[in-house]
Amino acid sequence: MITAQLVSQVADAVAVNADVFLLRSQFPELHFTECSADDVNARFLPVAETAGHELYLISGASGHCLELTTEYDGATGIVVAAKADE
Repeated sequence: MITAQLVSQVADAVAVNADVFLLRSQFPELHFTECSADDVNARFLPVAETAGHELYLISGASGHCLELTTEYDGATGIVVAAKADE
């Protein structure tokens, strides 16, 4: 189960090293995917942010495709979205 405390721990880890392969080894219970923050629909707000990344919750509940969610309950993973250089 993903909680705000777990997301905070992930954000701390992302601030040090955002490599999703490393994150998967540190948090094996979570699914991680990465993209550019520009690829995330603006209607979704990040659940956490670091200097270089935004974190979003994802759910695989449909069994078919991953989808962004705003609900911790049912979230199965985290999108690590790299902020675009200004």
